[in-house]
Amino acid sequence: MPEILGAAPFLSASADDLIILDVRSPAEYAHSHIPGALSFPLFSDEERHQVGYLYKQVSQTAAMMKGLEYVGPKMSYFLERAMELSPQKEVGVYCWRGGKRSESIAWLLDQGGFKTTLLKGGYKAARRYFLNQLERPWKLIRLAGRTGSGKTRILDALKQHGEQVLDLEGMANHRGSAFGHLGLGGQPSNEYFENQIGYQLDQCLPERPIWVEDESRHIGRLTLPKPFWEQFQQAPAIFMDVPAEIRVQEILKEYGIQELRGLRDSFHRISRKMGPQLVKEAIELLDREDLEGAARLALAYYDRTYDYHLRNHTTGPVINEEVTSLDYGRIADRMIEIRQQIMT
Repeated sequence: MPEILGAAPFLSASADDLIILDVRSPAEYAHSHIPGALSFPLFSDEERHQVGYLYKQVSQTAAMMKGLEYVGPKMSYFLERAMELSPQKEVGVYCWRGGKRSESIAWLLDQGGFKTTLLKGGYKAARRYFLNQLERPWKLIRLAGRTGSGKTRILDALKQHGEQVLDLEGMANHRGSAFGHLGLGGQPSNEYFENQIGYQLDQCLPERPIWVEDESRHIGRLTLPKPFWEQFQQAPAIFMDVPAEIRVQEILKEYGIQELRGLRDSFHRISRKMGPQLVKEAIELLDREDLEGAARLALAYYDRTYDYHLRNHTTGPVINEEVTSLDYGRIADRMIEIRQQIMT
């Protein structure tokens, strides 16, 4: 018989590399799911629509009969696909509320010799759990610095040093500025973004500090959840004061490989705030392939924006640290030293 677990132990098993199957429809999965779960739909989107219509408009029996009509021919496929995804034949399964869809797949896999675990309450229970994680108190510490300070790479170095790190830009699939989408795919839904944060927090030890890159509340089109954002603003920040010349070179490494068309479009997006004349000048520099000149203009604008953000969205202490070269490992060592001085 399948084992039934609540959200916390189920997600803990997921973090321990248990294969998790989301048996909801492809559209439900695409909108949001448990991080790491694989799409394993019992019904297609259209099939789900038809079963749901019969359930609401006709009867539960009619819906069940239609569901069996859809699922019957696919039963052997489900077993074969499950064995491909989990050769060790151990899986976790969930649907929307932990009802018929997940129970049906769990029964089938159980008959096929799988050790199957069901999520009690389904995706809705996991979603509540993630939102609760966002409201818990966490010992956040912000890694601050103007554009081009190498914050993402320093976070990577901190992680390699055994520090707890929350990569918000990685989860958002966006670097945060008007240029932040270049070279990346689309962003997830805000719901999935929140789920990712909650899931990652759940993997952290609450008694230890967690490093986060200093961000505005909006990362691309996504928004940090309010309870987490309020904690974020109150967290101590270590501001890396990196010379502009070094930061320009970092920007060129990141964005110099992007298509000029994308860079032009991004400048147009900030025309109202940066100023039409400056944007016109930046685009003329791009047209002459003077990427460094365009980067300097963008940097001047973003420095003003970032300084305003740091002043107006920080209620915790700000520790200034001069950085004369971007040696990421050495900077990570220094960040840990400062963290030890200001946080236990």
